[in-house]
Amino acid sequence: MTICEFCLHHSAAGTCELGLKPPKTMRCREFDPGIEKFCADPADFVSQTQIVEMARFFGFDRTELKKIRIVAERRVTDDAAKHINA
Repeated sequence: MTICEFCLHHSAAGTCELGLKPPKTMRCREFDPGIEKFCADPADFVSQTQIVEMARFFGFDRTELKKIRIVAERRVTDDAAKHINA
């Protein structure tokens, strides 16, 4: 498992759309996480904590984990807004 598999810049061909070489660690300056990379089916999303725990399990920490927290928090906020507007 590599950090690239959780990044939106990772193409279906297995390359970085930014032209970067795959890092040997779970760290990348240009890492752009996508919630869909953690939950293939949107119905699988339970909570922000679930995503953060998955990220820790896969070895994310520091800046990359912070970016994942932000993406998960945004998903929770968006879901709450949908329920209010419905």
